[in-house]
Amino acid sequence: MVVDGDGFDPIVLDLGTGLRFWGVTAARPDFRASALVSHLHWDHVQGLPFFSPIHEADSRLDIYAPRQEGVTLEEAFNAFLTPPYFPVTLKDLAGTVTFTELGEETFELGAATVTSALVPHLGPTVGYRIETGGVSIAYVSDHQQPGCGATAVSERVLALCSGVDLLIHDAQYTDIEFVQKREWGHCTLDYAVEVAAQAGVKRLALFHHDPSHTDDMVDSMLRQAARAAAARGVGEVMAASEGLRISL
Repeated sequence: MVVDGDGFDPIVLDLGTGLRFWGVTAARPDFRASALVSHLHWDHVQGLPFFSPIHEADSRLDIYAPRQEGVTLEEAFNAFLTPPYFPVTLKDLAGTVTFTELGEETFELGAATVTSALVPHLGPTVGYRIETGGVSIAYVSDHQQPGCGATAVSERVLALCSGVDLLIHDAQYTDIEFVQKREWGHCTLDYAVEVAAQAGVKRLALFHHDPSHTDDMVDSMLRQAARAAAARGVGEVMAASEGLRISL
């Protein structure tokens, strides 16, 4: 996902495989962007070496991600971008890649203000709030629900999401799936709606779809979420999808 606006370079939310498709249209000699990485699980970082702009000598990608235990961010990226796991290493990328370690803080990316906050998941994980031009977006990609049927939400998460125009939130599991995978670091559809309702957000984008779910199943889950959201005062619910563009 990419956030574009006036007064700042593109902001990429995580570095998954979708990064390759964006790279086809984003490539230019003076490419500049920032990447807000929620955590270092493989599905959130594996797109980096397939991102064509970073193979140009004058390009630059500034990566922000949660501070790790025992290693720097650069060391962590080097650990998986290395043989025998992958043949291309960080030093093989022609462009410039920088790393900034985050905890809970607020910083500026041009005209955009970014806030990071710790999110319950497996391993160091943060969510992000981006504010610019009078609009706000919260990104909580992976969120551990505290238990089956739970409604308690971390105060940090609620503060991060409070009143945003758009919340992009984990909605991976049905209730039945969550019973079997309740310690896998994710949450149910109903919990995503719960977070949106408690935080008073205007729009909710369901995200982190389970790979086993078909489009029809995602559509069915969206209808269920829309009914629940309407009852809780959340204005609009949508399912994140490839190619989706939202103007705020």
